[in-house]
Amino acid sequence: MLKNKNIILGVCGSIAAYKSAFLVRLLVKAGANVKVILTPDGANFITPLTLATLSKNPVYTQYFEEETGVWSNHVELGLWADLIIIAPISANTLAKLSTGICDNLLTAVYLSAKCKVYVAPAMDLDMWKHESTQQNIQRITGFGNTVIAPGSGELASGLVGEGRMAEPEEIVRFLENAIKKSMPLFGKKAMVTAGPTYEAIDPVRFIGNHSSGKMGFAIADELVRLGADVTLVAGPTVNNGVESYKRIDVVSAEEMFKACSAIFETTDITVMCAAVADYRPKFVASQKIKKQDSDFVLELEKTTDILAALGMRKKGNQILVGFALETNDEENYAKGKLEKKNLDLIVLNSLNDKGAGFKSDTNKITIFNKALQKTVFEMKSKTEVAKDICKAILKILK
Repeated sequence: MLKNKNIILGVCGSIAAYKSAFLVRLLVKAGANVKVILTPDGANFITPLTLATLSKNPVYTQYFEEETGVWSNHVELGLWADLIIIAPISANTLAKLSTGICDNLLTAVYLSAKCKVYVAPAMDLDMWKHESTQQNIQRITGFGNTVIAPGSGELASGLVGEGRMAEPEEIVRFLENAIKKSMPLFGKKAMVTAGPTYEAIDPVRFIGNHSSGKMGFAIADELVRLGADVTLVAGPTVNNGVESYKRIDVVSAEEMFKACSAIFETTDITVMCAAVADYRPKFVASQKIKKQDSDFVLELEKTTDILAALGMRKKGNQILVGFALETNDEENYAKGKLEKKNLDLIVLNSLNDKGAGFKSDTNKITIFNKALQKTVFEMKSKTEVAKDICKAILKILK
């Protein structure tokens, strides 16, 4: 959720400022671009060098640096940010935000920002409980800001109670959940299949195909980015993907069928991207088959058509997306598959298009919807193709 997000971290005067170092590290590890604004009081508790080293960006402390002649443009910083988190925020800065006082760089950036602002208070128990502090909390939340409530525990004064800044891990989870709730697919459950299936001939050999799983993994990643709760059912592949979805590893078409069948009823969106074997050996040898002088005949039987089976079970507003990889008469085959298997979308790619299909990092697709309306896309990276497919899914949901 935080990957490539531009985040401004404001650090105010509090003993809890030491936690800001850990927070910066976690935000950077999550893939965010972090710029730190340190108030003069905050600099008494943690050094700019520490925060600059961890954020990999200069730390801003004032409007104008006399030694370097550099002016920190508060408007530019405010517009750069996708979100602002002030952690810790002191009672003093909290009061300034509630009344619009603008006497340092952080408060100026706050007033210039167009993004969501989060604050994590840190102060002593009596300061936190004071009526003026609570009124200031109500005022800033009334402005649309979000307060990450402090926890309870031993405070710097020796008192025990509320006032401890939330732990960095809690803050990161809070931000991720808040972002996820604003995503268009929040609350939706999605299932994606990816990669090939291997159909055993004997303990050593199998029937398979050249699918790398890259397209399915890219779709799963994009659905996660849009806020969906994603389960990926993956055939044998070296792809790792992200950690933000549940992954079920399978080998054969039968295993994939069972895994998909078990969770299909609970899914809102299913994207069947895997290259599932159409046939498997009728008999699997228990020992390695030895080389023979004569020809070897392998008898095959059909595997379960997973997509068709799910299409028969599809109910209500469930969205089912299939793929068609063709070599000839592509559009007719794709449209036939769309109608026959009760799909909402069919994604066609042709092996006749150079750079499309298995193993490559690019793909060229055509999408047909239920009304057989056709949308043709140019050659793109599979990451961008995944975005196009998910946009077509979002159109159905609107």
